[in-house]
Amino acid sequence: MDVLLTYLPKNYAKSELGAVIFWGQNQTLDPNNMTILNRTFQDEPLIMDFNGDLIPDIFGITNESNQPQILLGGNLSWHPALTTTSKMRIPHSHAFIDLTEDFTADLFLTTLNATTSTFQFEIWENLDGNFSVSTILEKPQNMMVVGQSAFADFDGDGHMDHLLPGCEDKNCQKSTIYLVRSGMKQWVPVLQDFSNKGTLWGFVPFVDEQQPTEIPIPITLHIGDYNMDGYPDALVILKNTSGSNQQAFLLENVPCNNASCEEARRMFKVYWELTDLNQIKDAMVATFFDIYEDGILDIVVLSKGYTKNDFAIHTLKNNFEADAYFVKVIVLSGLCSNDCPRKITPFGVNQPGPYIMYTTVDANGYLKNGSAGQLSQSAHLALQLPYNVLGLGRSANFLDHLYVGIPRPSGEKSIRKQEWTAIIPNSQLIVIPYPHNVPRSSHRCLCFHLGNNWHFTLAGKESR
Repeated sequence: MDVLLTYLPKNYAKSELGAVIFWGQNQTLDPNNMTILNRTFQDEPLIMDFNGDLIPDIFGITNESNQPQILLGGNLSWHPALTTTSKMRIPHSHAFIDLTEDFTADLFLTTLNATTSTFQFEIWENLDGNFSVSTILEKPQNMMVVGQSAFADFDGDGHMDHLLPGCEDKNCQKSTIYLVRSGMKQWVPVLQDFSNKGTLWGFVPFVDEQQPTEIPIPITLHIGDYNMDGYPDALVILKNTSGSNQQAFLLENVPCNNASCEEARRMFKVYWELTDLNQIKDAMVATFFDIYEDGILDIVVLSKGYTKNDFAIHTLKNNFEADAYFVKVIVLSGLCSNDCPRKITPFGVNQPGPYIMYTTVDANGYLKNGSAGQLSQSAHLALQLPYNVLGLGRSANFLDHLYVGIPRPSGEKSIRKQEWTAIIPNSQLIVIPYPHNVPRSSHRCLCFHLGNNWHFTLAGKESR
């Protein structure tokens, strides 16, 4: 595993970012083995697999061109990525995720209209390994402060939905979260009530300074299924609008109970009384992480420390008690650092761009779907997990089908997708797509979680 580090040069004249790659060596990272990139970025780059070779590439606007560029990870060569008249929004929330329901990752861009400078969102569909713009969507009309786009299967129908937090006034006295369903163009509010016991809370607006004194953090939703009911929840940072305190809060995904969110079928509800979370003052970032490797998502919070420039990291164990199940999926690259030895299946590392979907039957006998993308966003403290934990609710039924799709190279018309059947709940799957161009030969490893013990029970090969 390698590490890409972005930084502000010491004597910078503009707010452009330098970047350096530290190359991993087995289980270690050698600080002397690094490559300083010969271009700077206007904004933090997106890590994606642009050419479908399962080697991560670096996408962004550089000092060499006002058009997006791509640094191919295989040979560290720069190439034009796209031709567009739009200007990239700063801070961006680009994503590399399947939005057209073909199990192949598309490119989602947050941009400014070239003529009106209006905030907009572009989907560049991956057609046979080549990207072309297919959909342009403007921001919600009454949203003045626009946060970072996030993606989740919000209503559990197996398709990705676009979530957008923001504010309807400049000072974020009136915060809101909108959603647009997969394939639609209508923005639907899924959270508008930010008041609790007479206190009004709101998002913390992004401050873009030329010489920042602290880390500028945009309005962000960190997605995860906290209660494993099959509907993804979120963590956010909110500020008391009449004071200075800001805290992390859990947003629970619940059935819609008012007319405004009817089209979305679900809505967020702020979980105000989460005692341990409420005790962390001056929170800056909150995200999910499976600390105990048990398939249950715990919470990690970054807050300001006791002195001006200090930070503190807090971890909160998820003590949610329910008879709920999950499946945890990790998709690797299936690559060797050089030629793979004969009869040795390579593992590789976690990849940006894979898409996972399952179908099953819930406890009431109804069809239930769920989906997620792996490592779809990388900039501005996206802090996405290198795996996906998909909640299954209270159904202990086998997963009827589990599908995994990976990116494909230019010119390849066949979709790289694999299907498995009869997956036991509370399983961890490690998917190794090797060889890449024969997805039906992809390997899998299953680990079953029973009680508090992990039992490695199967490592096999699916071939049809």
